[in-house]
Amino acid sequence: MLRCVNVAKRTSVGSLSAAFFRRNSAAVVNSSRVTELASYSTIGHTIENRKRINASAPVPSINSPCRPTRITAPRSHIIDNQLYRTFSSNSDDDVDSSPLTEPRESMQYDVVIVGGGPAGLAASIRLKQLCSSKGIDLSVCILEKGSEVGSHILSGNVFDPRALEELLSHNNSEEDGDSNAMWMEELMESQDSHATPVSEDAFLVLTESGGSYQIPNVLLPSQLHNDGNYIISLSKLTRYLGEMAEGMGVEIYPGFAADEVLYNNADDDGNGNGAVKGVATKDVGIAKDGLPKDTFERGVELVGRQTLF
Repeated sequence: MLRCVNVAKRTSVGSLSAAFFRRNSAAVVNSSRVTELASYSTIGHTIENRKRINASAPVPSINSPCRPTRITAPRSHIIDNQLYRTFSSNSDDDVDSSPLTEPRESMQYDVVIVGGGPAGLAASIRLKQLCSSKGIDLSVCILEKGSEVGSHILSGNVFDPRALEELLSHNNSEEDGDSNAMWMEELMESQDSHATPVSEDAFLVLTESGGSYQIPNVLLPSQLHNDGNYIISLSKLTRYLGEMAEGMGVEIYPGFAADEVLYNNADDDGNGNGAVKGVATKDVGIAKDGLPKDTFERGVELVGRQTLF
């Protein structure tokens, strides 16, 4: 027995079953041999009888109960970059029923805009202006990752008002007067922020010694001239545009970041061209180990006929 154990230890994992099979075979042969000798000594069988007994001895089968049972290796399932290990006793339904694989709710819009900055808000305002002029109604949605509109825009700004004045000119009639004065008044009333006109403009070149020298304005390109511009808080201007967009019927969802871009598949209404069809928000309530907590909530799909990033 000791020798059989040593042989088993020296064999590889693939031949471990063969070592157990040889050991059990030797045990069966030895058992039949003892039975043969006992019969010979007590009954006095002849050599021919001993040969017959040997011939009738049970032959070890590959399905012997002493043969070790094969253990099924665990299977791996990857869901949202999270590895789950299940053994053969578990069914695939246990993994498929995870909250991470549940279908997401979907919200349909005509236009989905990702980002509630000045560009996204101006686009939504212009869309609503066109809807009003054409007599149609389009649903417009803005997805903003900040807790509120303008919360991620912290810088001061030397603001060129020409684009804003052109945008607001579509809201004003001829009786409303100058759109330039109107947006400054509305910004002051809405956000208590004053737009200060630029009174002096200088372009300085700093030297390594700590000094500086000024380049005459006549030598500078027109893009570097700030005549007619205003010094404002860009965050306050963004909040002002957000209030204007909501007043026109734009739906703004702050505090939700776009986590996934959605594409058209081959079976989506025959438009299997791989075009962008919307975005999905991020799942919330996931623990550090990647498993859902009690507060887990699946993200929401925002599907639009047009998506602006």
